[in-house]
Amino acid sequence: FQMDTTQESYLDLFPSDAIVYLTPDSENVLEDIDPNKVYILGGLVDESIHKKLTLQRAREQSLQTARLPIREYMVKSLSSKNYHSETLAINQVFDVLSKYYETRSWPAALKAGVSSGKGYMLPD
Repeated sequence: FQMDTTQESYLDLFPSDAIVYLTPDSENVLEDIDPNKVYILGGLVDESIHKKLTLQRAREQSLQTARLPIREYMVKSLSSKNYHSETLAINQVFDVLSKYYETRSWPAALKAGVSSGKGYMLPD
């Protein structure tokens, strides 16, 4: 994948109606990747201290939000830690999106990007 880096804000680079802020706290499920949209991932890490910070930021900027369909395709695994998190690292989100774009299969994409340590697995 070719990537460019810049100091400019995504708000200055793209029309706001084309931006979708990916956040695990969104009520909207990402059902498909739209090639006319720009997906923001890894804007902030808010798993531990600042819950829903990415959702709050997107709302303040009047941006669309979406979350990966983890709950829709995966089930909570039984573990002694009883830990379940839909918050993924940037590379995991990128892996999920890349695999989905390639296969058009959310189960295949989520299997590729969601580690067992997150407490989710595909149903048998």
